[in-house]
Amino acid sequence: MKMQYREAVLTDAKDIAELAAKMWTSHTVKELAEGFAAAINDPGCAVFLMNDGDKAVGFAQCGLRHDYVEGTTGSPVGYLEGIFVEEPYRKRGCAKQLLACCEQWAKEKTCVEFASDCELDNEISRQFHLGAGFREANRIICFVKKL
Repeated sequence: MKMQYREAVLTDAKDIAELAAKMWTSHTVKELAEGFAAAINDPGCAVFLMNDGDKAVGFAQCGLRHDYVEGTTGSPVGYLEGIFVEEPYRKRGCAKQLLACCEQWAKEKTCVEFASDCELDNEISRQFHLGAGFREANRIICFVKKL
């Protein structure tokens, strides 16, 4: 079956949240659905959905960042907030197509740069980003302490 890519609508929030919960395991589907509903309604964000027939099998969320983004020179910057594709659909160009949807959306919002991040130990994500044309801008370790 041919994959279908489209911008998500409010009624897609739960399907997207169910996919996202496989990646962001510290959140509940309910929490994620609320967050995706807010993102879908926010003109500074976009969520794209990949369907195989009537089944959601991947998504990408992007937004505009107006604050400093590591390695960029302007503002706003399009930012990939999250991307996930079900295992059977990986290594078939699906994530790159979702990313292309996000990049096109950012261009339409006047962005000339697009950025993203991943955890230092997430080699799969790092390889995806490099393969999709990103260059590594910096590596940081973040610290926190209770006051």
